[in-house]
Amino acid sequence: METRMRLILASGSPARQAMLRQAGLVCRVVRPDVDESALKRRFAGEVPALALTLAAAKAARVAADEPGALVIGADQVLECEGEVFDKPGGMAQAVAQLRRLRGRAHTLVTAVCVYEGERMVWSDVARARLSMRALSDEFIAAYLQAEGEDVLGCVGVYRLEGLGAQLFSAIEGDFFTILGLNLLPLLGFLRAAGAIRA
Repeated sequence: METRMRLILASGSPARQAMLRQAGLVCRVVRPDVDESALKRRFAGEVPALALTLAAAKAARVAADEPGALVIGADQVLECEGEVFDKPGGMAQAVAQLRRLRGRAHTLVTAVCVYEGERMVWSDVARARLSMRALSDEFIAAYLQAEGEDVLGCVGVYRLEGLGAQLFSAIEGDFFTILGLNLLPLLGFLRAAGAIRA
């Protein structure tokens, strides 16, 4: 599909790249150099504002070096009963994280924004609520063995588009939001901006 403006995705996420590609967008990928851990440590606001702050930091960093482009930034924060989770640092942390989430509901907050030069020209924040089954330790071990280290790049230690669907008893929210990109609102903005064919 024709892309009428230069689009850049400021993310190293394979899932976000795949969503944009499958939606027909021609989009260059630039992994931003942003210290997310430092931003999280300094942040004192609510979870939706944190997600947008992280997304904006990525987009702003890349947009500074890409005049004339629309730069898409995105981030996702998992919150469960007041606790904010990070991506696991290894398989042992992945096991511990799934044990903490099992049998409980958690919220994924996904923020997406677009920068043009030094200015944020659009943003969207969406939530999805997921109820995880009471997983046995045996199921967790088998699941992680089957999925491998790919799930370490996912804040919830799951990819809903794959075996991760088996972790849940109920899901409320947009599928794309859960995958990490509020795709339909983003496409709507890009059409309104004339960046893609309407």
